[in-house]
Amino acid sequence: MDAFLEAALDDARHSVADEPGCRQFDVIRPEGSDDTVVFYEVYDSRADFDAHLETPHLGRFRDAFPPLIVVELPPRFSERQHP
Repeated sequence: MDAFLEAALDDARHSVADEPGCRQFDVIRPEGSDDTVVFYEVYDSRADFDAHLETPHLGRFRDAFPPLIVVELPPRFSERQHP
């Protein structure tokens, strides 16, 4: 888990710092779920998220995580209603 979180935090920090369209990138561990991590990301647009998929920091994360995970769920997209 420590190695996974280190890689995830690198991606999250660079996403917020280096991508103008990334407004928020939270790395969350739900209580009572020691082996679960949730990413909550807010982008200005779907195009900004698609641009995120091509970044070097996401590439580093993708290279690091395969031996560290049990299952990867696909992203789910939502439309912000407030604010």
